[in-house]
Amino acid sequence: MKQLVTIAPRRLSFIDYDDRSISDAEVYVKVLYASPKHGSEVADFRRTSPFVKEKYEGEWQMFLPRKEDEQPGVVFGEWNVGNMIVGEITEKGEDVKDYEIGEMVCSYGGIRETHIIKAINNHRLLKLPKNSSWQNAVCYDPAQFALGGIRDGNVRPGDCVGIFGLGAIGQLAVQIAKHIGATIIAIDPIKLRRDMAAKHGASFTINPLEVDTGFEIKKLTDKKGADVIIETSGSKDALQHSLRGLAYGGTISYIAWSKEFGAGLDLGREAHYNNAKIVFSRVASEPFPDHPRWNRKRIEKTVWQMLTSGYLDCTDIIWPVVNFEEAAEAYIINVDQHPERSIKLGIRFNI
Repeated sequence: MKQLVTIAPRRLSFIDYDDRSISDAEVYVKVLYASPKHGSEVADFRRTSPFVKEKYEGEWQMFLPRKEDEQPGVVFGEWNVGNMIVGEITEKGEDVKDYEIGEMVCSYGGIRETHIIKAINNHRLLKLPKNSSWQNAVCYDPAQFALGGIRDGNVRPGDCVGIFGLGAIGQLAVQIAKHIGATIIAIDPIKLRRDMAAKHGASFTINPLEVDTGFEIKKLTDKKGADVIIETSGSKDALQHSLRGLAYGGTISYIAWSKEFGAGLDLGREAHYNNAKIVFSRVASEPFPDHPRWNRKRIEKTVWQMLTSGYLDCTDIIWPVVNFEEAAEAYIINVDQHPERSIKLGIRFNI
């Protein structure tokens, strides 16, 4: 059996592996579909993540340097890339009561042919209802960040919402904001992604390479600006134009896993004059503003219901879809080198 592993920064290879026997509390899953994460995972893949040389210390709530003899955050040659999998249970342990052989399930996991998964007290091993799409299932992770960003931005019916960055998180934020009753301005330089946002509810789309985006948002809102801006791209220019296009007293919900900005970001100008608020939104960081009523487990439960009920439609978000044998090349081309060629890569195994 084979799995997809990073062998060096920005290099992938298939390597063989053997599975151990499952324990009484586990299930054995034959993977049918998978998808990588196009955001923070790529920073690790490129070796640009702060976790490579530092680690986040919860006690201090800050990044601190790793010790000289401490293992780096990413071990090339061992890291099985990938984020979500969908597969069929082919074996289960004696103590497993809530899952049966033959059931389709979704879980976190790397791109490989099989997974052994804990099946007792594991709320992230999710059963796929009949007629639920695998494309929706593998969007379980980005949907959490989209919903968290919408909640942290306090999007309400009638609001005008600008959404910068139309990858999977941005696309799902478009759909959720549309259901709430917001007017949506979707911003991305990639036409494929703008067209997808328009299909799923964006009233206006903007190519930021062609216009003064902040000024364009003001023109589209009769000079008022967007009540809320959801920023998923991590671009310095996107943040600048978010501040420029935001309504007085509005909120920027900053979801992006940003890189270090160089020169050019100006926090005077509109940010100083317009009483802007920036909320850094991350569903993996608890407690939330609405704690204890809301935590990540509640976010996860909510988005799974959205994904399996048809409230969200991820069929077009998962594109392109390639065979497992093509996954290494497709990851490098569509995720790393040319992200304009995809929204969220899908991988199909031999079925």
